[in-house]
Amino acid sequence: MHAGLDGLLFPHAEPRQDRADRKASASTRKKKLARVGAGVLAMLGLSACASLKNPPPKDPEALAEYKEANDPYEPLNRKMFDLQMWAYHNALRPVAKGWAWAVPKFARDSIDNLNQTWNEPVAFFSDVGAGKPRRAGDSFVRFVVNMTAGLGGFIDVATKIGYPERDADPGMVLAMWGVPSGPYLFVPGMGPNTLRDAAANGAISIGLSPINYVPRGYGLLTFNWAYNIAGRLDGFANATDAIDNVERDSLDPYSFIRSAWQQQHASQVEAFRNDNRHTVPDWYN
Repeated sequence: MHAGLDGLLFPHAEPRQDRADRKASASTRKKKLARVGAGVLAMLGLSACASLKNPPPKDPEALAEYKEANDPYEPLNRKMFDLQMWAYHNALRPVAKGWAWAVPKFARDSIDNLNQTWNEPVAFFSDVGAGKPRRAGDSFVRFVVNMTAGLGGFIDVATKIGYPERDADPGMVLAMWGVPSGPYLFVPGMGPNTLRDAAANGAISIGLSPINYVPRGYGLLTFNWAYNIAGRLDGFANATDAIDNVERDSLDPYSFIRSAWQQQHASQVEAFRNDNRHTVPDWYN
């Protein structure tokens, strides 16, 4: 996730009350995946308009910059960025500031820990897909330890005993196996991305996240709503100062955020690719 520019997730479906509702709930998860795919396809459909795409320049120096930016759909992406920032200033930032003021830091830290813990299955399967058994083992240990000793994930006990969180997602797996990134995209609700990462992380991660399989009813619907909304609010609350600084100090916030994300993402993928530790943990020896 890209915390500073993420959008609010849509809440889950209504709780299941009877047999018919249970069938409807099963189809809801499929619809969620379809909505993500439809959103990406809709964006690509818009990008087909010539006015929303920059043609490659003929000047050699400008062409080199064009290729480095990997942003042929910059006109479209800027419109999406402006839309995201409009929502940020008019709704998300005020609410996030109020959240940070009203909720104690220890409680917000607990929500961060909960989000990390419930994302560990995504990291685990990403590590497996990348052929990284040691990393997969670390992710598995993190999930089990934090779900038990960490009271369902609210306390990050795993980091304290030597199992820190590490970046891993389906998009990074595809990158490691040489799948081209495709063009840079700015997707409202997801933030800076590439076509490869938006498709993989938008669809596959939803399918791997256990929160999407929590049964409905018996108060668990409320938990789903609270988990998604509180997590997003906390992400914005943690990032408002950084976003404000970029807007104040940068001549072109869009270009700055694009470049910063591309560099950070490349660094994460490289670290992921080069993590070839022995399968057996050090403490075992």
